[in-house]
Order: sequence, then C-alpha cells, then structure tokens
Amino acid sequence: MNRTVQQLALSDDALDEIVAAARSAALAEGIPVSIALVDAAGNLVRFVRQHGAILVSVGLAQDKAHTAISFGIATHLWGDFIESDPQIRYGIPHIPRHIAIGGGVPIRVDGHLVGGLGISGGHYEQDRRIAEAAVAHLA
Repeated sequence: MNRTVQQLALSDDALDEIVAAARSAALAEGIPVSIALVDAAGNLVRFVRQHGAILVSVGLAQDKAHTAISFGIATHLWGDFIESDPQIRYGIPHIPRHIAIGGGVPIRVDGHLVGGLGISGGHYEQDRRIAEAAVAHLA
C-alpha cells in the first residue's frame, strides 16, 4: 500500500518566468502591480510589488492567488456564480481571503493544478489581462 503521493510544483525558473511575463504585461497596460504566486497548497512562493503599486494591492494580489488555487478557477468567474445562486451569494463572501474580482488565475501544467497567480494594482479587467498573459507564457 502506497502511503505517500508526489505533488507537482513549479520550478524556480518557471516562477521567475511568470513574474517576468507579469511585469512585461503590466508595463504594456501602463500600471504598476503587485504579483503573487502560490503553490498548490496556497503557500506564497513569489511576491513582487512594483514601485508605485497601490498599497492595498499587496494583500489583494495574495488573496486572488489563494482564491484561484483554492477553487481551481479564475477569480473573475465568481461574479456569475454569486449572481446566479443565492446560497453562493450569501456564503462565499464569508470565506476568508476569497476574492471575487478579476486578477487571480489558477496555473495548470499538463492538466495538473500546480499553483495560483494573483495580480492587483489596476482595474480588475487590467489585472485579469495581466494574469492571463503571464500564465499563457507557460504554454
């Protein structure tokens, strides 16, 4: 009987590539952001706050990354879920660290959920575009 399992994780090089891609996408959007990466267990493994990023973006980026890995879906998708289901609408907002606005995306490699990325600092649609561009860089 096997009593252990292996958990896949992003390499340091992959994490650095995602941060670099997020920085590049933020520059293209013309905004400074906070960039948070978490592993499959939701632990922070990389964090960058660009000069000029608003202070509240520090916590929001981390919470967006945590939400994305916790549920395995992008944070912008929660708006539709919350709007269409009263039980979710009243229950989900009470989950600590749950963020239901754009900028958090799960990271999958070969179909395996291996991490989450959170971007904060701009309008939630800008954050979403930056996050999606950074994760697409892995493909």
